[in-house]
Amino acid sequence: MIARSIRSEVDHGVAELVEDPDRPMSWTLLVDGTAQSHVDLTDPTHLEFEYVRRLGHVLDAAAPPAAPLRVLHLGGGAWTLPRYVAATRPGSGQRVVELDGALAELIAARLPADGLGLEVRVGDARAELARVPDASVDVLVVDVFAGARIPAHLTSVAFVGAAARVLAPGGLYAANLADGAPLEFAKSQVATARAALPELAVIAAPDVLRGRRFGNLVLVAGREPLPLAALIRAAAGDPFPARVEHSRALGRFCAGAPVVTDATARPSPVPPPGFFGRPEPQPDSSAQP
Repeated sequence: MIARSIRSEVDHGVAELVEDPDRPMSWTLLVDGTAQSHVDLTDPTHLEFEYVRRLGHVLDAAAPPAAPLRVLHLGGGAWTLPRYVAATRPGSGQRVVELDGALAELIAARLPADGLGLEVRVGDARAELARVPDASVDVLVVDVFAGARIPAHLTSVAFVGAAARVLAPGGLYAANLADGAPLEFAKSQVATARAALPELAVIAAPDVLRGRRFGNLVLVAGREPLPLAALIRAAAGDPFPARVEHSRALGRFCAGAPVVTDATARPSPVPPPGFFGRPEPQPDSSAQP
């Protein structure tokens, strides 16, 4: 089967929607060749990317099954996780913040999410976060990449402090990180989050945690004890099993790592060639999802 694709200039590069040849009505979003999202329009509970499934585990563990949540998504992509929450927790109040207005318009037109109750705002993640009322969010998901790197201004203790401000009692902060050996960025992000939120865990593949390959790590934090048992079960049962580091093990992981300030903040590392890479479709610009 020849995969179809749609290319479009957006505000911050070139977006491409590539049809998944193995799943009908499924599409991968790439921006400047970097894979950003995968969406199954017929089954929004299908989460293709490993790190997205791990963020899904956090959302699953945040409240009893099917209970609505107030979720703030910093980073829109193709709205994969907002669709997942709408399917698994009907009635949830969700806000999506996306910097690229043209990209948001493309997704709304080509991969519509009508009737899901999503509020999509165009703006900078940190600036929009500053406008969110105190204690109004049950889960804050941070999945923001400029190209293939996390912007520096979303890595500081001031940013995590702003995130902590909007969390309701029992609320969870979940951030997608990307790093490789010697994991200096990931360790500093754990130390930084710890300065603002006392309860932390990291979900990642064992070889990523050991620094054997570049990969994604999901940082989970909150003021109250985390749902560790549920996260550990879900991560262990994933098609690509992951570990959940917490407590003393996580303390050893970030020992000696500096807390990042706005003055010292840097973007996440450049991924190695091929990481976050695009599939190899045969383009057909006339395709319609």
